[in-house]
Amino acid sequence: MTVSDAEFRAVLGRFPTGVTVVTTCEGTAPVGVTVNAFASISLDPPLVMVSIDKRSHLHIAIPQAAYFAVSILTAEQQDLSRRFAGQTGDRADRFRGVSWRSEATGAPILSDALAWVDCRVEAIYDGGDHSIILGRVVALGASSGDPLLYYRGRYGRIELPADIAAHKGTP
Repeated sequence: MTVSDAEFRAVLGRFPTGVTVVTTCEGTAPVGVTVNAFASISLDPPLVMVSIDKRSHLHIAIPQAAYFAVSILTAEQQDLSRRFAGQTGDRADRFRGVSWRSEATGAPILSDALAWVDCRVEAIYDGGDHSIILGRVVALGASSGDPLLYYRGRYGRIELPADIAAHKGTP
């Protein structure tokens, strides 16, 4: 049985995901791309993975830098998701007017993100038309807010019950 790209997207698009921006540096220039293929892998050691399209400029930049950061976006950051997905402007302009900082590795961390992890590259695996990049978390943080979600090709948000919403920012 052959699975078409359209069928694959239609079925897997029914799995809701969070939305992140993965960043690193090309020399001294910050670079980033929107990614929803992100997951925690291990507590000991603390590992996460991101899946990067082999056609993306980050596919070369992350291995060269040997570090990356993942900024988990809030429901109010759809514009950043679109910008870093390449839906608006040139990739050289993605950081123009965007507030960010660096922590342990020097990778850009977007300000006002819901949460972030700063990682050193641990391993890279082939994943078809993507590479699976395993990162060892060396710094992390979180703030309060609602996550930006992606489902069936659209952005969305989750409505938290009052008792959970009251504890935002805590595990």
